[in-house]
Amino acid sequence: MSDLGDFTEFDGDRDRPTGESTDGSDRPPTAAETDDDDDFESVSVTPAGEEGGIGVLSAAQGLTISEDGEDTRLRAYVTVGNRADVRIGTYLLAPYPDSATDERLFCRITALEYAREFRADDATEIHARRAMRSSGIDEQDFKFIATLEPVAILYEDEDSEAKSASDSRAAEPQDSDLQRRMTDRVPKPETVVSHAEERSAIKTGLKIPAEGVFLGHLSVGGQKVETAAQPPTIDYRLTDDYDAGDPLVFRHTLVAGGTGSGKTHFAKNVLRQFLAEERSYPVETGSDRTVRPAVVQFDPQDEYAQMHDDGELSEDFRRRCEREGVACGGHDDTVAFVPEVGGATYSAEHHRAEQVAFTIPFSLVYDNPWLIAGSGLNDNQYGALVNVLLPMFRDQYGREGTYDQFTSFLDDPALKEELDETGRVHEATYDAVRRRARGFGNIFDQDARPITDLVHEFVRPGGLTVVPTYHINDSRATETVVLALSSLLVDEKLSNDPSFERIEETPLIVGMDEAHNFLTDADSVQAQKVIGKFTDAAKQGRKERLGLFLITQDPQDIADPVFKQINTTVVLNLGDEDAISAVNIPKHLEEKVPYMEQGQMVVYSPDNSEPVELIGLPQCVTRHGRD
Repeated sequence: MSDLGDFTEFDGDRDRPTGESTDGSDRPPTAAETDDDDDFESVSVTPAGEEGGIGVLSAAQGLTISEDGEDTRLRAYVTVGNRADVRIGTYLLAPYPDSATDERLFCRITALEYAREFRADDATEIHARRAMRSSGIDEQDFKFIATLEPVAILYEDEDSEAKSASDSRAAEPQDSDLQRRMTDRVPKPETVVSHAEERSAIKTGLKIPAEGVFLGHLSVGGQKVETAAQPPTIDYRLTDDYDAGDPLVFRHTLVAGGTGSGKTHFAKNVLRQFLAEERSYPVETGSDRTVRPAVVQFDPQDEYAQMHDDGELSEDFRRRCEREGVACGGHDDTVAFVPEVGGATYSAEHHRAEQVAFTIPFSLVYDNPWLIAGSGLNDNQYGALVNVLLPMFRDQYGREGTYDQFTSFLDDPALKEELDETGRVHEATYDAVRRRARGFGNIFDQDARPITDLVHEFVRPGGLTVVPTYHINDSRATETVVLALSSLLVDEKLSNDPSFERIEETPLIVGMDEAHNFLTDADSVQAQKVIGKFTDAAKQGRKERLGLFLITQDPQDIADPVFKQINTTVVLNLGDEDAISAVNIPKHLEEKVPYMEQGQMVVYSPDNSEPVELIGLPQCVTRHGRD
């Protein structure tokens, strides 16, 4: 038996009679069909002139733009020389040649496929053996088809066009020159499609603001999107100007990422932008007086006080940050407010920020009774604490009453008997409250200044306050400290009669790392009170200049009422399916999350831009790490 390689002349269409088309129709055969040597190089397919773009729109299977996305059919044939340069997610432009306003379709590649150019079966032994012996694949035997998703139509209004024409120095339209609208036109067949390479076209097409808080650089499949401009990258920013829409920092941010995903690195870089000298907000709508924001960051791993210090940054990186308007370097006004809890000691050899010790005064319990109900009280017990016992204690001891005095107050058998006899508090309920209110002696009224005496230093316009809790071994103590301080800030922001003008008049960003430990959904009375408080804060944040910046590796554990108020979600690598599902990002981006490398992320902020992929800065703009 002879080797199969001797029978290559019977492959595919080679055994058809010369002059017969491949599909059996009466049409004249193409040059490729009549070429017995398959010598495609001998056939000229290029008319006079130069080729542009990567290919053309194809109507072979229809060309449809529809209100129903499932009915939209938009496909492009990609020529052989351009096939290595396209990827899933690549942004393209296709012009409307009959448009008076230079309209262009901005779209994204959602699928790529090869299809046979001619009717022949290439899944044969003969084809396989020939391909294995050849030096490469002849792609001209195949069609390379890109499926496109229309994103927007870009156009220039007449005023912008006249302005651009009068300015001969403009190399490309500025961001403000271009407008976008929904895709309401179908492009023509065989329209040339090209890579989107203009910064203004990409930013306008994706609705990315020209100015704002820097988050990272636009990317596709982990590779930065680059243009011919300088710098070549596309910076992604969050709206931060009331003239352009509400600053999104006051409509709250969630950063979700697993261990090693780079979420702390990213969070430091973003918080540093909020602390930039030029950033300030009006104290009330319509006011000309602006105030720089204060940042209060709760830090369970003792990492954020390092933002006081410079990192080991190269001069090239610093210059690049300066060119792109990215705040870089340590923030001098960084203070670590260290809670005194029992015998816990705090060591700060890894940063040079100032340290201020403080304690939680028992007076904060009057406004937040659930702080001493950490073991769980039912509705009846909680009512007895709030409506009877605390008011009686306050009448007797005033605002200066301490936690030790309160426990002694509860130990009075005469009080228990009196309340039981009058029917105000049943003795079993009284005993339950007394038992569960114990165990907080290491938290309240320790040997340090109460935080209520330090509010002016705790909340500083343009200042970063870090509250480390890594040195506290008791999880209940950590929870009580964080919730007591955050509740103080939220209560003052939402109050119609605040006690501290500094909190009321200062735009405030409350950062909470491992937020799932504090804002989790639960059935207990105190958990419901906490969630209710933070839900109200989130709802009114825009009006009160209060922003929540939540960081977590378990977004599925954040209480739903709080989660629903989050406007900007940043998702780094997550491996847990429940966590990925909880962040509620578009399906095509959700599937990429488990495969993201450190620093890669998805940003879903519907009021700011289309959902996009980003790459964060390769270096932290402040000190990061314990080395």
